[in-house]
Amino acid sequence: MDQLKLNQQLCFPLYATSRFVTQLYRPLLDKLGVTYPQYLVLLVLWENDEVPIKEISEKLFLETNTLTPLLKRMQGNGLIVRTRSKKDERIVTISLTQEGKLLKEEAEQVPVQLLEKLESLSISKEDIHQMKIILDKMLQAINEE
Repeated sequence: MDQLKLNQQLCFPLYATSRFVTQLYRPLLDKLGVTYPQYLVLLVLWENDEVPIKEISEKLFLETNTLTPLLKRMQGNGLIVRTRSKKDERIVTISLTQEGKLLKEEAEQVPVQLLEKLESLSISKEDIHQMKIILDKMLQAINEE
């Protein structure tokens, strides 16, 4: 049946492209001393510091039990501080340390460098923009389900 051929699957190019793009990020993020998941957390915190773990979890589509060890490593590396709410000890808020805030300036070149790398592979800015629109639409639809 043609439906079961690998090249007929939507999931495979999404999966393979995701892995490929993550690999392209690796050398850029190594210079910052962070992993790709840590970079995603930093992106959330650079937008709005002092964010509850639950909100980070929702924005990144990660379970809190996946996020917690990641956040502990980031705290150990001096990038964030985890604070329990005085009103409700079940709520843990994440905020950036000074080092985490300063890292933002260095990280500003990451998206530019990634785009340059993709363009060097003959992927146009327009194609990247269109792909982002489609993927955002898919994520929104899936998230609303």
